[in-house]
Amino acid sequence: MRETLSSPVVRESIFYRRISGDKVECALCERRCIISSGEYGFCKTRLNINGKLYTVVYGFLSAIESRPIEIKPFFHYWPGSTALTYSTWSCNFLCPWCQNWTLSKHPPNLKNIEYYTPEELVDLAIKYGDEGLCSSFQEPTLLTDWNIDAFRVGRVRDLYACYVSNGYMTLEVLRALFESGMDGLKIDIKGDPEVYEKYCGGIDADKVWRNAREAKRMGFHVELVNLVITDVNDDEECLRSVIERAIKEVGPDTPIHFTRYYPAYKFDKPATNIKTLEDAYKMAKNLGVLYPYIGNVPGHRYENTYCPNCNEVLIKRYGFSVIRYNITEDKRCPKCGYQINIRGQYVKKKRELI
Repeated sequence: MRETLSSPVVRESIFYRRISGDKVECALCERRCIISSGEYGFCKTRLNINGKLYTVVYGFLSAIESRPIEIKPFFHYWPGSTALTYSTWSCNFLCPWCQNWTLSKHPPNLKNIEYYTPEELVDLAIKYGDEGLCSSFQEPTLLTDWNIDAFRVGRVRDLYACYVSNGYMTLEVLRALFESGMDGLKIDIKGDPEVYEKYCGGIDADKVWRNAREAKRMGFHVELVNLVITDVNDDEECLRSVIERAIKEVGPDTPIHFTRYYPAYKFDKPATNIKTLEDAYKMAKNLGVLYPYIGNVPGHRYENTYCPNCNEVLIKRYGFSVIRYNITEDKRCPKCGYQINIRGQYVKKKRELI
């Protein structure tokens, strides 16, 4: 135990409370694990040592790469920019179709660590010419104690900060992230409550929607992604429930992406039928969503941004590349003047292709 405490990636967590004896309640995510001394929480990144809760992934990064913000996908948050994207280990969900299972399905190994200070991460982002930081790949909530410090350092050097998340953090964590400088949150919506319960490990879907609503209220830029999985959440009833809940909780101006699933990890159902994605897009438009998208289908017309008022093509994309950007500096449609929901300025890194 003394050896564990001496590791740079082991730090007392910000988010917990002591209860009876040496037991603690973790306040990182809404699982709110009750953890006895010497034991780990569900995600295996929180360890109770003599009545104190420690994160064992402070600055313990499993992957790090400069990536386009559109790949998250964030389509209305600093379009054209790149973010230094990184992750730690493990997850608090059990999704059997996980696309990044090599990271999310493995607990941290304290005998083989890659430790970064917040300053080292920010220096790398500046070196690579990135505009921001993005905690992604596996569930970023598990890295929050360190992310808060990294985002504060990044804010001083004018870097944006965002999460690609399942949205199951506590409100305490959400507020702390916002105060640290994070203002972008992409939430993966798994489906209706039955999908969360059956496939994700007994998750309360209402808590995810609560966080989406509260994040929008706090001032986060929010985008939603619904990975449409064959024979899981691809029926009309499930898709409609997601769309209607999105409109209710975060409003019609919040972008929602219907992305194509491919077999991964323990799930071998066929890839999503593209017509199913197109039907979801059209349903969202008909129900009032202003910015629906189709993802993981490069070159599809529904990966472009259209003006909700006059249908002018505002951002033409191919996959994760911005091919043409056609929005005024004050973020309006150049044809009709409609105000477009865009958070940051367009970053033109490569010559546009007309």
